[in-house]
Amino acid sequence: MRESRARHNQVVRGFADACRRGDVTRLTAVLAVDAIVTCDGGGRVPGPAGPVHGRAAAARLVMAVLCGRAGAELTVESVNGQLGLALRLASRAVAVVGAETAGPEITALWIVLNPAKLSGWHRG
Repeated sequence: MRESRARHNQVVRGFADACRRGDVTRLTAVLAVDAIVTCDGGGRVPGPAGPVHGRAAAARLVMAVLCGRAGAELTVESVNGQLGLALRLASRAVAVVGAETAGPEITALWIVLNPAKLSGWHRG
């Protein structure tokens, strides 16, 4: 368990770093070939209607939603008891991401974009 948690943490940190740098090649390499990304916009934030499947499509979605946003801060934080990501603009959470990993890859991402679910993540 300890080794798998350490591996998960390493993978999530590497993913966050690739996202911060806007490194689509490295970000894509961390995603499993059959990765799945699910977004919850709650009907209040635009996003895909259903899960996005596959490495390439997942990478495009992550780049659009999480990476390269001017003035945004992407941090690695505990999400549902394991490392995930929080994206904030001016201290207000705009996305929280849970991740599932297998070995050196991310197999699933759950991206919460619904403002009604993010208020507890705001800072200051």
